[in-house]
Amino acid sequence: MLAPHEVEVPPFALERFRPITGEERVTELEVAASRIRSLLGATTFWNINSTDRGGGVAEMLQVLQGYSRGAGLDMRWLALSGDAEFFTVTKRLHNRLHGVPGDGGELGPQEMAHYRNVLAENAASVLEWVHAGDVALLHDPQTAGLAAALRVAGVTSIWRCHVGVGYSNRWTEEAWAFLRPFLESCAAHVFTSRAYVPAFLDGADVTVIPPSIDPFSPKNQELSSDQVRRILGHIGVLDTPDDAAPGAFTRRDGTTGHVARRASIVAESTTIAADEPLVIQVSRWDHLKDMRGVLVAFATRVAERHDAHLALVGPAVDDVHDDPEGAQVLGECVVAWEALPRAVRARIRLVTLPMDDVDENAAMVNALQRHATVIVQKSLAEGFGLTVSEGMWKAKPVVASAVGGIVDQIVPGTGVLVRDPADLDTFGDAVGELLDDPPRAAALGARAHRHVLDNFLGDRHLLQYAHLLERLGTA
Repeated sequence: MLAPHEVEVPPFALERFRPITGEERVTELEVAASRIRSLLGATTFWNINSTDRGGGVAEMLQVLQGYSRGAGLDMRWLALSGDAEFFTVTKRLHNRLHGVPGDGGELGPQEMAHYRNVLAENAASVLEWVHAGDVALLHDPQTAGLAAALRVAGVTSIWRCHVGVGYSNRWTEEAWAFLRPFLESCAAHVFTSRAYVPAFLDGADVTVIPPSIDPFSPKNQELSSDQVRRILGHIGVLDTPDDAAPGAFTRRDGTTGHVARRASIVAESTTIAADEPLVIQVSRWDHLKDMRGVLVAFATRVAERHDAHLALVGPAVDDVHDDPEGAQVLGECVVAWEALPRAVRARIRLVTLPMDDVDENAAMVNALQRHATVIVQKSLAEGFGLTVSEGMWKAKPVVASAVGGIVDQIVPGTGVLVRDPADLDTFGDAVGELLDDPPRAAALGARAHRHVLDNFLGDRHLLQYAHLLERLGTA
């Protein structure tokens, strides 16, 4: 029996934002929260997605859930379950919404029948939690098939699409044709960018809400240089004394955590010196993130000209059940790494981080980003690059592809955009130029931090959802 499970998130006080965003922004959020509490009354607001770990959506739901509960709202979270075939179909949809064929498989009657069956089985259990009068925010293609059953049960559904591209082609049209019957049962639709909205939703209730980060989460909280060195030494990236204590961090529930687990690293030598420049990309092992392209660009344009190292960092592939391509992409990167000359291989490592403890995993990523000299995101398509905002928040220079939502994140003077993500020479040279010019890199990082503060923190995200609920008049 396929059934969802509830994800518990502790409440976070809105007051936490005051030292960072200032009095005016916190007051505006508190006033909006008061209005929504009155509007919703006894209504429960549900987030429903496909996983509680291993991706940007799950991370954003931690933010949305925690601060909404801290504001006194009855918000809860369900993560669906599915089999391998279901996640193969939804990954196919994900890729095609990005305008690429993915595995090239079908989205025909057989795939539609299996998709419907899995979600019908989940829906039976969902409706044991979600009741008439409630509101459900359905995230991405994995959940769209719940909308009709929820509508019949008297639940208001809002579909939230985190992916997309600003053009239409054969692949996008196939994906939207598959999803369209389900979206007609939704009261409203939320997209990351206006450019991602399909033509058939013209005239529908559509809201644009870019994603955000939480500056206080284990992924983004301040870490001292000592904490960073201890964490990276313990997981096996930096060369630190064997007797160094594990690095500490603050968990989401406010308790102190320690990084106890180690990374799995493919490298000639597992550690690098703490004073050596480090370039990193952190992402899922996904073809659209083009980890292999980053490896090749670094190997051909950076490794022989600079004394920098590259770390490609992703989650342990067995721990992300809704992404069936992970093991394949990691394997392709390993093959490409093995084909390099030994001297170049010595400057590149493939790092997979355990996902057993989500907070601990986030602290590892935080330490890596804070230690990095340059952060890259060479995506071939990207609805919105959370790792871009994370790097910018840490005042790091970011080199990224000028695709999708990344172009809304990196505005002039806050980072470097490479127009053609397939141009490996230009991408590698952009990284090398920042390694050669630390003052420019620092200036880009400082402006990047301010840009994220103004536009991409969780308080703004919550306020936009509050305005959407008010407009719907949900009660």
